[in-house]
Amino acid sequence: MLSGFLQQGYATGYLLAAVCFFFLFPRVGWRPLFFLGGLPALLALFVRVRVKESEVWEQTRHQSWGQLGRALLGNWKLFLYIAVLMMAMNLVAHGSQDMYPTFLQRQWGYGVGTRSLITGISMLGAIAGGTLFGMMSDRVGRRRAMITALGLALVVIPLWAFAPSVPLLITGAFLMQFLVQGSWGVIPAHLSELSPDSVRGFLPGFGYQTGVLLASGVGYLEAVLARHTSYSVAMAGTAVMVIAMAIAVTGLGKERRAVVFGK
Repeated sequence: MLSGFLQQGYATGYLLAAVCFFFLFPRVGWRPLFFLGGLPALLALFVRVRVKESEVWEQTRHQSWGQLGRALLGNWKLFLYIAVLMMAMNLVAHGSQDMYPTFLQRQWGYGVGTRSLITGISMLGAIAGGTLFGMMSDRVGRRRAMITALGLALVVIPLWAFAPSVPLLITGAFLMQFLVQGSWGVIPAHLSELSPDSVRGFLPGFGYQTGVLLASGVGYLEAVLARHTSYSVAMAGTAVMVIAMAIAVTGLGKERRAVVFGK
């Protein structure tokens, strides 16, 4: 359950960004929004100062970079799997989110208000889905919960990409992010459980960022495809491919649900 709550910090930030865009963009433009968006990052300083290190980290901390390097080399296969899984999952997330406001503008001609509304409602779906599937994974397993969410997301693609009206677009956006972020709600627990104590802090983060790097071109790919077809076709086609990839990578992996850290 906490895994779902943790991951939805992302969706909550996205929701707040949509609210700021709605109220501020028509008045001040996009540049001040970039400065405003950086302010919440200052909370990391509070976390760093006030939150204590875990007992498991204290027991397994590395005294040198050499120790950490040897621990990583001993888990290189796991690192490759996490990197590929995170590439697939980031393709799903950013492929369904980053170009969506542009899709609403270019394909449907919607203004700031409608785009902000639909985006904000989609993030409410993300918050609900991530929390629900995070809880569900405690019962049915990490991979099964992720595959269920991703499989249902495939079914929602036609409504999400081709809905002909605002109410149906809202429904499709809500359901799509409910399911996409539903699968992501499992990730914090899944990666932490997969990683041994000796690299639990470094390996999930490094693997995640490697996956982000490998998936970073998905928005550009959708924009190029949209030039030759339409945003609906480009985003739907991309979503089918990357969700199928994420299902396959998740299914081929392992899980260590309910593993006890530090033992």
